[in-house]
Amino acid sequence: MKNASILMIIGSVLVLGLFIFPMWNIRLGAPQYPDPLGIDIYINGLKGQNEFDLQNIDGLNHYIGMKTLPKPEDMWEFTVFPIVAVIMSVLGIGIGLLGLYKKASPNWFLVWFILMSVLGVLGVYDFNLWLVDYGTDLDPNAIMKLVNPDGTPMKYNPPLFGHKKLLNFDAYSYPRTGGILLWIGMMCTLAAFWMGKRSTKPENH
Repeated sequence: MKNASILMIIGSVLVLGLFIFPMWNIRLGAPQYPDPLGIDIYINGLKGQNEFDLQNIDGLNHYIGMKTLPKPEDMWEFTVFPIVAVIMSVLGIGIGLLGLYKKASPNWFLVWFILMSVLGVLGVYDFNLWLVDYGTDLDPNAIMKLVNPDGTPMKYNPPLFGHKKLLNFDAYSYPRTGGILLWIGMMCTLAAFWMGKRSTKPENH
């Protein structure tokens, strides 16, 4: 149970990597941009991969009527998500410490994992809603009004995951270090549950 509890603590600490590293990245490449434009998405705000990437993306978006990229104060997620991450990390560390002193069973490790998974799915769902709104709620007075072959307004939302063609841009969306550390941390807590269950299983005589 000791090793399982230590693994639970390590997994919970890795959640805090979201405050150091970006959890997601959206990159836009086109012939006129030899160095692709990139947005690193942190748990508490956005940052350009290069110094002027955010300004350049906002400049491009202006022509097709897209909103400017949000600042931390523009989205409640950038305030609430950090609080949730800290609470879950501290809770997981606390459960791990209780496990070290045999005050918490491995089932608590599983409860934490399930709760974190639910919160993660809700976070991804919310992120996708933001992407769709960002790429479809366009200014009707935009300089450029492009339509699909069937006459419907063109949508510019980047993909949630993977690649998508947006006009002459190739948009790529993938997790970054913070998101990968979060996933590793969650896998650690799930492994801690299985290790804890095996260590506390009564031996057959």
